[in-house]
Amino acid sequence: MSLLKHTRPLPATAPEPGPRPVPALWLALLATPLAASANSPVLILPDMAASFGVHTATAAWLVTAFAWAVAVGTPLMAGLLRRRGLGATLRLSATLVAAGTAVVAVAPWLPLAMAGRAAQAMGGAGLVTAAMSLAYSVRRMGVITAGFGTLGAVGPLLGSAIAGTASWRVSLAVGAVALLALPAVARRADLAPPRQSTPFDGRGAALLVLLATILVLIPRFPLPAVTASLMTGALLALHIRSHPNGFVPLSLLRTRTFVLSTLLACTFATSYFTLLFTVPQLLHDRTGWSTSTIGTGQLVALLAGSVLSMALAVAAARLGRPRVLAILLTTGALAPLTALLTPWPSLLLPVATLAVFTTSAGQAVLAVLAGQAAPAVQRPAAIGLFNLGYQLGGAFGPAIAALVVLSA
Repeated sequence: MSLLKHTRPLPATAPEPGPRPVPALWLALLATPLAASANSPVLILPDMAASFGVHTATAAWLVTAFAWAVAVGTPLMAGLLRRRGLGATLRLSATLVAAGTAVVAVAPWLPLAMAGRAAQAMGGAGLVTAAMSLAYSVRRMGVITAGFGTLGAVGPLLGSAIAGTASWRVSLAVGAVALLALPAVARRADLAPPRQSTPFDGRGAALLVLLATILVLIPRFPLPAVTASLMTGALLALHIRSHPNGFVPLSLLRTRTFVLSTLLACTFATSYFTLLFTVPQLLHDRTGWSTSTIGTGQLVALLAGSVLSMALAVAAARLGRPRVLAILLTTGALAPLTALLTPWPSLLLPVATLAVFTTSAGQAVLAVLAGQAAPAVQRPAAIGLFNLGYQLGGAFGPAIAALVVLSA
């Protein structure tokens, strides 16, 4: 694999533009509330459904709308960052998060609440893209991705606790906490627009958004969505050939390190989100544990994996690229194989630890590799497309979990 060819160590630090580097904790605060916001509705969907007078399955469209907006918002915000710079991206993202939160707080109808959640998600995707563009190193990226794992793990319980104390509408506002990081980031980062701006490739952006939308719908409508995705993918490929410097740069798709990094990130994310939903069901079937015991055990396992992922990110510069990738490939294969083959239920919680460790550490390491593989002018596009691959894994995983549970 070409990712293993270069033996130079992964950078602990790198030259950072702007007057002062943004501390990693501010970048984490800017990015990671999106993970808590995405998972906060998990345990309170019945309350939300009752508030709108609909079935719980219908209220679940709030989750789908959020996932869709993150998926399509990621490359769009990366395109804005590439053309207009960090300042414009932060302003639009903050506006979307604030406006979406306000809409969700007062929306009397489900479709309006879905629009608010979509605005929150698209703004959050922009904040994540901005934060990752300022990370520059595996260590700093590791702080962000470990925060994703941690807040993603506590998101359901956090949402339930806030809903029980105040309201489910307040629990959906946790993503707005990211706005607290804006002043510190704005003081330290270079907000100026790029000196050279390429024309906006509207057709390429529309085709990519359409493709991402169809892929997100595969779990709900498998056959028509797969068919439509193949057709849209063919149209996008033809467009990229005729517009090689457009919204999806052809040179990126021809860069093996970028493509392999993105595919690995998507694979790790798919495995993680599959196991996230499968492990509790397997524990329920194979043990006499209560639902609360299973939930607490999985929470501890996920937090442990997030801490370990941050430790690997810190040590990545000393270990070097081949060793780090070997660790990730080993744990990435070990987690699903153990869940599939182990006769001992007690090993299922360590499976969750391995899964979140692999996807969090993998996102940190692979995002840096994907960004380094791109020319400076294409780095925002590389980050956006890389994150799109990761988000698609988050859409595929639950669908695979449903098939596993139904076939058991």
